[in-house]
Amino acid sequence: MTHPVPHTPANAADAPTTDTTPSAAHLLVVDDEDGVRGMLTMAMEFLGFEVTCAATGRQALRAVTRRAPDLVLLDVNLPDVDGFEVCRTLRQRGLTVPVLFITGRSDVDDRVRGLDLGGDDFVTKPFELKEVAARVRALLRRTAERPARRRHLSAGHILLDPDAHQVWADGKPVRLTPTEFALLRYLMENSGRVLSRAQIQERVWNHRAEGSGIVDTCVYYLRRKLDDRGQSLIRTVRGVGYLLCAD
Repeated sequence: MTHPVPHTPANAADAPTTDTTPSAAHLLVVDDEDGVRGMLTMAMEFLGFEVTCAATGRQALRAVTRRAPDLVLLDVNLPDVDGFEVCRTLRQRGLTVPVLFITGRSDVDDRVRGLDLGGDDFVTKPFELKEVAARVRALLRRTAERPARRRHLSAGHILLDPDAHQVWADGKPVRLTPTEFALLRYLMENSGRVLSRAQIQERVWNHRAEGSGIVDTCVYYLRRKLDDRGQSLIRTVRGVGYLLCAD
């Protein structure tokens, strides 16, 4: 489906003002239209934001897993998973990142649905970049005024809160023993890195005297509790140890 093209600045001088723009914020721009996505990216980078792009809902969820943004500009009409479903998934994972929906729809029911799912604001196509920038700044200011958010670790369908010692899988709480929690946290903190059994045992058990069998046993029970029996998340590296994959 083709949406009206947003109004774009003729040059950098016509772009939205940079006054009062929070610095160093990381934005995720999600839109399946190359022109809209590129234009938003260019404008937000001009304002001093760091921008990551995604063209589909699944790409957006993977991007959030790799690095949590400070705000998401999220198109509603995406080719695979629509923006509403993406927002719902983020909230199920316990992520409170502000979501600014971008939509060609003007129906009140759609706006109500988006807000009920955890969205924070809407902007309707075609839009003015100055309005988008103003809404982004407002949401970031509102977020900055909230109490400091705890840092969560995420990988695939798993979310871990180090401070509250809580874990969710697909948005559902998972009960882990203190040792299982420590093991999962260590793996998530080193996502994408192969950890030897000796490294894991020294970090989680604080010694190496028990032999590697204790690590394998704990990984086995952890996989069962996380419903990761296919080893798509915690992978065995034969002869070495284990690797946690974020995607």
